[in-house]
Amino acid sequence: MISRTDRSGFAVWWWTVDRWTLATVVALIAIGLVLACAASPAVGGGFYYAGKQIAFAAIAAAILIGASSLSLEGLRIVAGVVFFAALAGSALTLIAGDEVLGARRWLDFGWLTLQPSEFLKPGFAVLAAAVLAGHQPTRLRKEWITLMLVLPAIVILMLQPDVGQTGLMLTLWGALLFLNGISAVWIGALAAGGAATGGLAYMLFPYIQHRVAQFLSTGEPGYQEGLALRAFAHGGLFGVGPGAGTIKYKLPFAHSDYIYAVAGEEFGLVLCGLIVLLFAVLTVRLLLCAARTRDRFSQLAGAGLAIILAAQAFINMGVAVDMLPAKGMTLPFISYGGSSLFAVALTVGFALSVTRMRPQVAARDRSLPATFSGAHA
Repeated sequence: MISRTDRSGFAVWWWTVDRWTLATVVALIAIGLVLACAASPAVGGGFYYAGKQIAFAAIAAAILIGASSLSLEGLRIVAGVVFFAALAGSALTLIAGDEVLGARRWLDFGWLTLQPSEFLKPGFAVLAAAVLAGHQPTRLRKEWITLMLVLPAIVILMLQPDVGQTGLMLTLWGALLFLNGISAVWIGALAAGGAATGGLAYMLFPYIQHRVAQFLSTGEPGYQEGLALRAFAHGGLFGVGPGAGTIKYKLPFAHSDYIYAVAGEEFGLVLCGLIVLLFAVLTVRLLLCAARTRDRFSQLAGAGLAIILAAQAFINMGVAVDMLPAKGMTLPFISYGGSSLFAVALTVGFALSVTRMRPQVAARDRSLPATFSGAHA
């Protein structure tokens, strides 16, 4: 037991951090490790991938605790370093990255293949929130400054190409501007910019055309989507049992992009529903904690980080059940991969940092955005 009178660093962190969020994250990671053991044989090497995922989880736990221990000022600095380092790393993949299925998104370090673009989202969420919530006057409108930050990332992501991450970055940027309170002109510009980016991706990349056409067709689902749906049907309500799944051996990327289908086959609708519930609890909890903070920076950063987690989880699960066009995107905390696990741990760590209960709180900002008005009753 940790006493409330204990003033050690860990005790202070424990009593000021949101423990409901921590418990939800631990549950998701535990489910991910179980599913890594279930999916690992399907991609070869016995339980090799499961063993690596356990090591990744230990590193992710350290990242989460370290990030959540940051002061608000330290958080801004770390987020800036993370964002620009991820931007540089993403640009480096265009030159020295490994090409997989026509895309260059990864840097090979031997034991770990790193995807730098995964770290753009948490870094940008905090950095853009700091810009929008800043009190110092700027020559440019703050919205334009955030555009100057996100635009290089969008260009690099489109060159890799990674349309999914591009969409998430645009979603995050738009959400932050909306929560900060923007005019109808900016809303229209955001909608037009998003539509133009989507149209450009559709015209430039034939695989996007194929996936969209396949999704919109009234015929049979695509190969991967069809196998995923068969896995859910095979599992039924309670699943066929741990390790007893058979469709996972045919399903490409069963350990990463389609890990939700593995959960459905071996553990059934019960586990799939639990995963959805945990993500809902995590998202709502982070949004509520962000709304209860007393400064606009914490509100914006906390809400942006929660939204990006929810959006990524929704896309992954939506693709698995054929509600969305096929897109290679990991399920936070559950899919195999060090980059994904480290990035989402950093995301939640940042969110816990801005929502911690601190003894000394700055004076309340009376010019809170309308989105958050009334949240502190």
